[in-house]
Amino acid sequence: MRDPALQSLLTAAETALSRITTGPAAAVAADVMRRWSTLNPVGASADPAQLPVCEWVAPALAARDDALARAFAAVAPRLHWARRASADPADTAFWAGHANAMILGPGGAEPRADVWLGATVMAPGTEYPPHSHPPAEIYLPLSPGTWWNAGMDWTDPGVDGHIYNSPGILHAMRAGPAPFLALWALPI
Repeated sequence: MRDPALQSLLTAAETALSRITTGPAAAVAADVMRRWSTLNPVGASADPAQLPVCEWVAPALAARDDALARAFAAVAPRLHWARRASADPADTAFWAGHANAMILGPGGAEPRADVWLGATVMAPGTEYPPHSHPPAEIYLPLSPGTWWNAGMDWTDPGVDGHIYNSPGILHAMRAGPAPFLALWALPI
C-alpha cells in the first residue's frame, strides 16, 4: 500500500498533468501517470535530508493554495534534498542556491526504476545550468519561474502551466526575484 501523503501528491499531480491534452507532452504525461498508477518499488529510499536552500520551499508555496501545493508541502520534509551531482562548489551561487529531491525514482520516497518524479527548489536569482538527458520531461511549476530550451526562448508558463522538454534537448531554468519550486516527471 502506498503512503497516503505520497498518494495525495500523486493524485494532485495527476490533476495538473491531465490538463495537458495535446501533442507529445500529453503522451508523456499519460505515460508517467500510467507508470506510477501501480506500485513497483525497486531499491531503498534515501533518508530525509535538507540543505539550507530548502528554507525557500515554504515561501515558494505561500502564494499557491491548492491541492498540489498542500500535498507537496506535506511530503517535502520527508525527501532527501541534494545538489545536482555535477554542481561545482566554485559556482557558489548555484551550489548554495539549488536542491533537487527524488519523490519517485532511485532513492526517492518511493524508489522506482520505471518513472521519476522529483522537485527542484532554487533561491531567488539562481539559474539552473543547461543540461540534457535522453528521456522527455515535463515540469509542473509550483511557483513562478522561467524555462528555456533549444527550441524556445525563456518562458514563464504560469503556475497552472507546464513545460515540455523533448528527449535529449538542451534546457535550463531560473528563478526571478522570488524563490523557484517545480516538480518534474520523466518516464525512464
